Amino acid sequence: MFRLLGFMFVLCLVGQPSFGDDSNKVLGTWKLVSYETEVQATGEKGPAMGQNPTGYVVFNAEGRVFLVLTGEAREPAKSSQERAELFTTLVAYTGTYRVEGDKWTTKVEVARIPEWVGTEQVRSLTVDGERLQVLSPWRVNPNWADKGMTRSIVTFVRSK
Repeated sequence: MFRLLGFMFVLCLVGQPSFGDDSNKVLGTWKLVSYETEVQATGEKGPAMGQNPTGYVVFNAEGRVFLVLTGEAREPAKSSQERAELFTTLVAYTGTYRVEGDKWTTKVEVARIPEWVGTEQVRSLTVDGERLQVLSPWRVNPNWADKGMTRSIVTFVRSK
């Protein structure tokens, strides 16, 4: 009986993700306060999805992250074209995550962008008290490809 209980205890430990202090700093729910795009060539920054986008990111203790961001002033679609255009003001994905130093890596399992599924998305992050800032890597974003290499600067505050 004790051997079985010991085995079950070890199994529970093995089945749980191991988090160090780095992952603990992001645990919880964070509310979006700004989403900017920076253009590498000029240093120009501007709102990526309007002045008042909405969204949340949730990092849970089981090692899963849920992120949903939407642009400002989204209206219900009246046509297929409008519905398709709404996708340019939506960021959504979930998967398992880890934080190592200033790097946040998500192994994406479900996403609005199908080509992300099965990949690891890596972001830089800083936590300053109740504020979380996330930087994407430099890349050509299909939503504003005409700007060349850009990165996203996404800022959250801890949700109360």
